[in-house]
Amino acid sequence: MKLARAIHLDDSDRNVFFSPARTGEWCLSGGFEFSDWSEADLEGKARQAFSNGWLGLETFGRVTFVAVTPVSAPEFQDLVTRLAQHFVDLYGAPSIDAAKGVAEEELRYMADLCGEHPENTLIAVQRELTAEGVREEFRTIAVPEAELDMVAVHGDSH
Repeated sequence: MKLARAIHLDDSDRNVFFSPARTGEWCLSGGFEFSDWSEADLEGKARQAFSNGWLGLETFGRVTFVAVTPVSAPEFQDLVTRLAQHFVDLYGAPSIDAAKGVAEEELRYMADLCGEHPENTLIAVQRELTAEGVREEFRTIAVPEAELDMVAVHGDSH
């Protein structure tokens, strides 16, 4: 099974998100956070998180890109429990056990998305508000397609 980990191609996430995810933490789309948002909520860093932020499952911060990575069954179950606890802590779910089904559904959705791509494929998300709710689209960058200047941070050594 595959999921995705946060990856930083530069340090811009520290500037565009209220709380950036850490490099290497497991991520999922996290679009559920925006289910009751309206256009009035889409300002500044909140707009950036909505528009193209993946949700980290350690910090619950956001990141622009994730990379497809294998996940073990025990790690997956730990993530289900962690996300269920987040649903209790932040959204008022009555218990971890009550929230585990929804948490597992969110993670399986992410596993399905990642499962169709080779390891190390980069994925970006783009969201928009529609009359029906939040719409997500995903864009991938396969590793062989990535050019050095897309992933390298260039600087002047003088």
